[in-house]
Amino acid sequence: MFGPDELDQIRQARDKWEETTLQKTLARSPERVPPGVDSSRFITTSSEEVERLYTPIDLADMDYTRDLNDAGQYPYTRGVHTTMYRGKVWTMRMFAGFGTAEETNARFKYLLEHGETGLSTAFDLPTLYGYDTDAPQAGGEFGKCGVAISSLADMETLFDGIPVDRVTTSMTINSPAAIIWAMYIAAAEKRGIPRARLGGTLQNDILKEYIAQKEFIFPPRPSMRLVTDTVEFGMRELPRWNTISISGYHIREAGSTAAQELAFTLADGLEYVRWAIARGLNVDDFAPRLSFFFNAHNDFFEELAKYRAARRIWAREMQETFGAKNPRSWLMRFHSQTAGVSLTAQQPMNNVARVALQALAATLGGTQSLHTNSLDEAWALPSEHAAMIALRTQQIIAEETGITETVDPFGGSYFLEALTNKLEQEAYDYFARIEKLGGVLPAIERGFQQREIAEAASRYQREIDARERIIVGVNEYVSDELVSVPLLRVDEAGAKHQLERLNRVRRERDGEKVASTLNAIRDASAKPDENLMPYLLDAVNAYATLQEMMDVLRKVWGEYREEAII
Repeated sequence: MFGPDELDQIRQARDKWEETTLQKTLARSPERVPPGVDSSRFITTSSEEVERLYTPIDLADMDYTRDLNDAGQYPYTRGVHTTMYRGKVWTMRMFAGFGTAEETNARFKYLLEHGETGLSTAFDLPTLYGYDTDAPQAGGEFGKCGVAISSLADMETLFDGIPVDRVTTSMTINSPAAIIWAMYIAAAEKRGIPRARLGGTLQNDILKEYIAQKEFIFPPRPSMRLVTDTVEFGMRELPRWNTISISGYHIREAGSTAAQELAFTLADGLEYVRWAIARGLNVDDFAPRLSFFFNAHNDFFEELAKYRAARRIWAREMQETFGAKNPRSWLMRFHSQTAGVSLTAQQPMNNVARVALQALAATLGGTQSLHTNSLDEAWALPSEHAAMIALRTQQIIAEETGITETVDPFGGSYFLEALTNKLEQEAYDYFARIEKLGGVLPAIERGFQQREIAEAASRYQREIDARERIIVGVNEYVSDELVSVPLLRVDEAGAKHQLERLNRVRRERDGEKVASTLNAIRDASAKPDENLMPYLLDAVNAYATLQEMMDVLRKVWGEYREEAII
C-alpha cells in the first residue's frame, strides 16, 4: 500500500516522534498502569498486547486488491455483499425458547409482531441430549434452557400459525439435529408447505460439542456421518436451508481467545467440507449453504478483526485448497450473538451497555444476522421485557446510528488491518498444529483444542482476580445495592401438560408402524453409505419420539466418553 521510500520516511518520522513528542508527554503524564500490574500493559480481551500507535509500517506488505478489495469482491475481507446494509439490514433473530411448545410459540409471535425478522429456537437440556420429557435423565430440566420437543406433535404446536415458508428459522440443536430437523420438515409438510420452500439454519455442528459445549452423544465418526447425511439431504431436497451453522460461539463462551475461536471454528468448517467431498458431493453443490456462527465479545476492534480475517481465510481456503469455482462457495455468511459469558449478575443493567457495544461490533463486522442477549440472562431465561430491550437495541443500531450508511467504515484503519492480519496468522499457526496431530478429529481425541481453551480461560480469570483486567461492577465500581430483576420462571404445570401430550401421542399412534420405522433406522444406521434422513422422516411421521430414535442410534453407535484433560 506504500512504497519503500514512503515507508522509510514514515519510519524516520516515527523515530523522531518517539524521541521528542512521546518522551516529553510521558515525562509530564505517564500512561495509565492497570491495577495490579508492575508495568504498563494494554491488552485485548484475548490477552494480546496492543501497541501504542499503528502506522503504515504495520501494513508494509499489504496489497489492497489481494488482501482487502471492495465489498462483495474476493477475498471478501470487507463484506460478502456489495452494498451490505445499504441494501438489506441484518436479520434480527432473537434466540427464544422455554417451557412448553405453546409458551414458546407465543413468544415467537410476540417477537415477530414487534419487528423480529427471523426465528431462533432454543431447546431444553433433555431435548439437546436426545431424551423425552419423561425420561429419568430429564428430571428437573423441563423447559429451563429452551423448549421441550419430544415428538412431531410438539413441533406442530411450536410453529402453529407461523408462516414458516416466509420466515426463516434457526435451530440450536446438535447431536439430535437430524431428528429435530425432520420434525420441522414433517410439520411444515402436514400444513401443505413443500420442504423446498423452507428456509433456515440447523446448528448441527457436532465438532464444537467435543471441543467446547459437551452436548455430544455418539462417538465423533458416526456423528460426522450423520452431519454429512444432513448436508447431502439438504443439498438435494431443501435448497434454501443452511444445513450446518459452524459455531465458534460456544468455543468462545468456554473461554477461548479470539484467535482460538477463529482457528478452531474454521478448522471444523474445513473438516465438514472434507467429509462431504469424501461422500462424493461436489463442493460447489453444498458449500454455498454452509454458514457460521460467531461470538461478539467485549473487545471492539478484536471482534471486528476476527470477522474480517474469517471471511478472508474461508474464501482463500475454499478457492485454493478445495478448488471451488462458484463464488458463492467462497462466501462466509455468519450469524452472531453477543457474549453471554460477559454478562454479570452484579449490576445487571450494565449488561444493556455491554450488549449494545457487542452488537455494534458484530454489525460493523458485517454479520448477516444477530441475536442480542437480554440483561437478565445471568440470572434466568429472558423475561419478555428484557427480550424487548435486546431487540430494540438492534433496531436503534440499525435506524439511528448511521452505521448502515457505508460499507466497512473502519476499513483501512492501521490498527484494525494489522489486527486482522495478526489474527489470520494465528489461525494458520493453529491449523498447522492441528494438522501435525493428524487433523481435527485426532486433535479432539487427544484433547488439544480443549486444553488450549482451558488454559486461555484460566489466564483470563487470573487477570480478573489480580485486577489486571477490570470488569465493571465485579472487581471495580462495585455496589452493595440489592439486585432486583423481574425473572421469568418456568411454570411447573407446563411439564404436566407436556407429559399429557406425549402420553396421548403414544396411545394414539400406530405402534406397529413406529416399530417398523425404528427397525429401518437401526438397519440403515449400520450401513455407512446409507443416508438416514429419509428413515428419520418416516419415523417422525409415524410419531416415534425423539428418544426412541436416539436410543436406536445409541445401541448401534454407542455413546462417547471423553477422556479427562490433564
